[in-house]
Parts: sequence; structure tokens; C-alpha cells
Amino acid sequence: MNTTPRPYVLAESNWKQIKDEQYTVAILPWGATEAHNYHLPYATDNILAESVAIEAARKAWKQQAKVIVLPTIPFGVNTGQMDVPLCINMNPSTQLAILKDIGFVLNKHKVTKLVIVNAHGGNHFKQMIRELSIIYPDVFICALDWWKVTNASSFFNEPGDHAGELETAVVMYLTPGLVLPMEFAGDGAAKQFKLTGLKEGWVTAQRKWIDVTHDTGVGNPYRATKEDGKKFFDAVTDKMAAFFNELHLADLNNMYE
Repeated sequence: MNTTPRPYVLAESNWKQIKDEQYTVAILPWGATEAHNYHLPYATDNILAESVAIEAARKAWKQQAKVIVLPTIPFGVNTGQMDVPLCINMNPSTQLAILKDIGFVLNKHKVTKLVIVNAHGGNHFKQMIRELSIIYPDVFICALDWWKVTNASSFFNEPGDHAGELETAVVMYLTPGLVLPMEFAGDGAAKQFKLTGLKEGWVTAQRKWIDVTHDTGVGNPYRATKEDGKKFFDAVTDKMAAFFNELHLADLNNMYE
């Protein structure tokens, strides 16, 4: 926990400050608790979601955007990883229930914009946002996958899908003490579906993780460096901050051109 309260982080804020602020944008980091190859922690997605959300909020706050980062949701959809010990699954229906409760609070307190900052590939919020738009029509809800904010191929040789070069590099930068030396990491080799439509990507299905990868990783982590991780983290949070500020200023009754 940060020892100096940051006014854009709800968990560190107090009632004396909160009661006098008029926040416009709530930011909800959403991760997962799951294995990330042998070398990264189970909390990798939570570390990434929270870190990019708070850093982007810091940059947006400096631009006078009234953003507030909510506490991170630490569990994601891990239905395909049930054979991996202590991968904690949260069903999509549970995620929707949580968003309904958060939406109720935001709507009541007139925080009319919510950004979900997602760090887990198994989380998909599009259909939930559609349903929530009917329940809370006055609250604008959107979601972003943090690793898609800018072109990862410009920063990494092989970004990877899960615990590969991208995630390893950024966690090396953010929390180096939680990353094992690379000699302990698996190579992240992964199998593909045999069926043509699934292999080519125009058919979707859940992967059974334990059959896809021997080390739970998908993507080679060996070329990751904290320097590349920092460059990518900085580029992503710059772009996210610009979006947060743009959303802060946006008129929800005039969103199209």
C-alpha cells in the first residue's frame, strides 16, 4: 500500500477529501488470480491492471481530470483452468452482479462514467455493458484491455499471449522481486486446436489450459527486459491518461460526430 495518499486512488482516500470532490470518471481495474508460467506470480493480472490504472489516473489528474481508481477486482473468468491448482474462477454472471452493484453506487452518487481496465484475456465485458446500459442509462460504461492500448510489436520481439515477453517485461519493471530468474521459466510453448475454424480464428471455443501448455504459459518470456517493460508501460499509460481526460471532458449527450 502506498504510504502517501493519492487523491485519485479510492483505497487511499479519506472522507475528509472525498466529500468535497466531484469525480467524473470511475476506473475499475479487473484482473485474475491464476498461474503465469513458473516465473510470474498468480497476481500478475492484478498487478498489471492496478498499476496501469493508477499511473494513467495520476497523469490524467495532473491534467485536472477528476478520476478515481476503485479497488481492483482480483478474480476473473478461469473456467478453462480448473485443472491448475488454485486458479480462482469467477463466472461471468458473478461479474455482472458485481458491476450492477458498482453501477448502482456510481449512479446514486452521480459519477456517470466508468472505465473497466481489464488485464485478463478470459474477461469479456461487452455483453455486460449492453445489459448495464438498460439498467443504468445515465452511466456511460466502457472497457479496455490494457495490453491492446498501443502496438506491442513495436516494443517486443514476441509479445506472447500469457506470461510471455510482454507480461514478463512489465512485471519485471513493476515488481521485480516477484519474478523468478529466467532459468526457472518454461518456454511457453502451446498447442493449437486441430479443427480448421478454431485454428484460423473464425470459430471460438474455450481452451482446456492443461492440455494446451505444459508450464501454463503461452508465449516465450526469455527475451523480456525491464527496460522494454518500462517503455511499454509508459506508452500505454500516456495513451490511457489522454483517454481518461477526454472522457472527463466529454458531454454524454453529445458523443458522436
